[in-house]
Amino acid sequence: MQINLNSEWQSILLDEIQKPYFQDLIESVDEEYRNHTCYPPKELIFSAFNYCSFNDIKVVIIGQDPYHGKGEANGLCFSVNDGVRIPPSLRNIFREMCDDLETLFFPTSGNLEAWAKQGVLLLNASLTVRADNPNSHKHLKWNVFTDAVIQKISDKKEHVVFLLWGSFAHKKGLKIDRNKHLVLESGHPSPMSANQGKWFGNKHFSKTNAYLKNNGLQPIEWIEKVI
Repeated sequence: MQINLNSEWQSILLDEIQKPYFQDLIESVDEEYRNHTCYPPKELIFSAFNYCSFNDIKVVIIGQDPYHGKGEANGLCFSVNDGVRIPPSLRNIFREMCDDLETLFFPTSGNLEAWAKQGVLLLNASLTVRADNPNSHKHLKWNVFTDAVIQKISDKKEHVVFLLWGSFAHKKGLKIDRNKHLVLESGHPSPMSANQGKWFGNKHFSKTNAYLKNNGLQPIEWIEKVI
């Protein structure tokens, strides 16, 4: 399988993608796509990286794995293709975003490419999944790769905001250098977590922009660019 990573990320991750485990991972993913229906489409597996260059990263959002329904996953965590019904977790993300930023303009599309193009790395822990089988590729060592990505961002950059939603993301972010970066944690936006009072009111969107501005960085246009 061709590793469809842009040249900048290939350079940043060169030592990682040359390791034996990564070669084994790519072979396993290739075999999965040959023998099963998997998402996202092969050419979109590394979309999170190709929409958001390493130099441009301002925010990292960590998801678990891609949506497993037909036509949903586009390589960006929590994001779906234009025309796809907005999933419940993403709808709750938008609700919190609108409440936090005090706007009535609720997005009509769940495609988050506009966030990615502004420097939001929308990174799933596993970059692939079998159709209708959530977490089916968690054994493929994607976690080793994405842990390394997070570590490189933590080590090589400053003033990045990491948004960790849910216990899975909290564990994924344990090694982030919190002296150099802002780490915001809350419950997961899934209906079960959100309805238990662990999601709404976290104000992560306004807190992110305040931190970016305080460090001389352009804030994210969360709403205007998404709708």
